[in-house]
Amino acid sequence: MPSARAADATPYVLKSTDVVDVRATQLKRDYQLFVSLPPSYEKSARRYPVVFVTDADYAFPLIRSMARRLGTGSHGVEEFILVGLSYAKGDTPEYSRRRDYTPSDTAEKGRVSDMPGRAPKFGESEGYRRFIKDEVFPVIAQRYRADMERKVFAGHSYGSLLGLHIAFTEPAMFSHYILGSPSLWYGKRVMFAREKAYAASHKDLDAKFYFSVGGFETFKPGSRDTRYNTDEDMVADLLEFEALLKKRQYPGLKMETAILADEDHLSVAPVIITRGLKWALPSGKR
Repeated sequence: MPSARAADATPYVLKSTDVVDVRATQLKRDYQLFVSLPPSYEKSARRYPVVFVTDADYAFPLIRSMARRLGTGSHGVEEFILVGLSYAKGDTPEYSRRRDYTPSDTAEKGRVSDMPGRAPKFGESEGYRRFIKDEVFPVIAQRYRADMERKVFAGHSYGSLLGLHIAFTEPAMFSHYILGSPSLWYGKRVMFAREKAYAASHKDLDAKFYFSVGGFETFKPGSRDTRYNTDEDMVADLLEFEALLKKRQYPGLKMETAILADEDHLSVAPVIITRGLKWALPSGKR
């Protein structure tokens, strides 16, 4: 019976990529940064915008391939440095993202840990935000020709929840926010409370948001199509959240929202990223 892996096989390595170990000093955890440099990096002396993406295990190779597929033509995107934010070493993806991406420590009812012997953790997004700002940003600025004035955040689901936490805490951390299928239901809609608290003490939100959600991320009573959500109406939540932000009439807020038909929570992510990159970094605009 043939072995699962040939004896003379070697791992496939993505060209022009680095893996950088980073210690989160305050969190007392270790992470890795996955870095992809654009095709022209070695032939140019210029600085490049940087896209930081959550859930890097999945999203990093996807976005890297999409950026090269789109190219820099009239319908493409500007070249950029891609930084994937990995899960903590020793943690499962689910355990790490639940803890690092969520803004409150209210564990959702019925949630259990997928790591035996470790209780589930939530609500450490502020500590993780500080890690990105204080320890990730300096590493990228020092090692690469990065234009740190043009940093794009990209997240999906819990990743977008993290993005909103950052935006309501320190909006200038990123120049653009690509926020796909944000988990606005989380913590009994805690992000709606955060939005209300922000509005009570701020007259402006100087940020650029691209919101998007799949058309199947809603309810369809009586439908046998299993792509529809069965618990949370993420389409309705996003439209309500968008309406609240519009009502504030923040002078500095620029916002675009799209509901993508024929996409569910899993299939929509690549489409959101494609559209989000073309929104944030359209080719020919520097």
